[in-house]
Amino acid sequence: MKSNESLGRRAFLKAGAGGAAMVVAGCATGGVSGDGIRNVRAESPELQAHKRAALEAAKELGPTMTDVEVRRTRNIPGKRAAFYLDDVIFLFRDLARERPKSCWDHFLLAAFKEAHEKYGLKAQFNVFFRNDFYYGARGAEFTLRDMPDTWKQEFQAAKDWFRFGFHSYSEFPDYPWINASYDDVKFTWDAITREVERFAGPGMFAKAVTPHWGPMSKEGCIALRDCGVKTIWCSSGKRYAYTGDRTILPYGHGMRIENFRKPETAMYWRAGGGDDISVSACGYNHLLPEQVKVTHGTYNWLHDRATGCNFMTFGCGAPCLNLWRLEDIPKRMAQAIGKEFLIHATHEEYWFKDYFAYQPDSREKLLTAVKAVHDAGYQYAFIEDKIDWN
Repeated sequence: MKSNESLGRRAFLKAGAGGAAMVVAGCATGGVSGDGIRNVRAESPELQAHKRAALEAAKELGPTMTDVEVRRTRNIPGKRAAFYLDDVIFLFRDLARERPKSCWDHFLLAAFKEAHEKYGLKAQFNVFFRNDFYYGARGAEFTLRDMPDTWKQEFQAAKDWFRFGFHSYSEFPDYPWINASYDDVKFTWDAITREVERFAGPGMFAKAVTPHWGPMSKEGCIALRDCGVKTIWCSSGKRYAYTGDRTILPYGHGMRIENFRKPETAMYWRAGGGDDISVSACGYNHLLPEQVKVTHGTYNWLHDRATGCNFMTFGCGAPCLNLWRLEDIPKRMAQAIGKEFLIHATHEEYWFKDYFAYQPDSREKLLTAVKAVHDAGYQYAFIEDKIDWN
């Protein structure tokens, strides 16, 4: 188990039961809601004003995508919702170690199965290839190669509502794909999908990608296209040139921008995921505000002719569940209810007692959010179902 002393790796976190408990690695959701509810990592207005002023003093840049076609889903009647879980690796560690008779006996999978059976949830689990050294040297030895194929038949039986997806090689470093080469992405995709097919069987891997922390290089986007990906998550907002001033960025993120820097790498105001990462890095998969309006919460997406990739914002006003208190989830979900295509999400690590920022009400948050979607008349789908023509 990790103590609060472990927080030194992210000097930007606030200590204590509120701020210290809420590390997040890339959900695209709002930090302050329209009714004044603030997420658990909200910073003071003064600090936020300082960061915004420093960002806006930098040179404003144009779009990364300049030759795009607006496309719209043809074959989905009514409202649909999708859900994804990021940073998945502890689940596999537990299954490999505990070897339950049924995979659904694991508390995490049991909760998602309950949400599916009660409310029709379909879920995409975005996975790491290996555990990270941050959790101990021996912990870092665990990779997807160690996941047994004991439950392949159970996974196959659930593939109409449950799939795995691409996220990153491991949890650290932050922003792993910001300046990635084609080979970085292709190598990792092949490593993850090879093992998932081995232990879960065919047809279990999703074709919508939320890159770990979000930003992806142009080369990386092309690699994902060549791997068969249908759509890629986008950050959004005005783009600003990186000035070399690391002080307005979270710990270590300036160095991530600088390492193997690509020409499309820049900064933006991240209006979600917590105020402590409000000034963030962005890559090629970034939409300016006018482009966001086209895809936000709708059946529209953008086809980029330069890369052959489909892009859209996965955000629609719905909360990233680990960022909000349980009692605030209904109000936060209400802000997204009514959109044509609603996507919401959370992160795996907060479900686990041996994680320093464990949230014991994670199951209740999931069921509360999914019930709200179900009761509003939505049917769940996979994100990739939105992309129904080439």
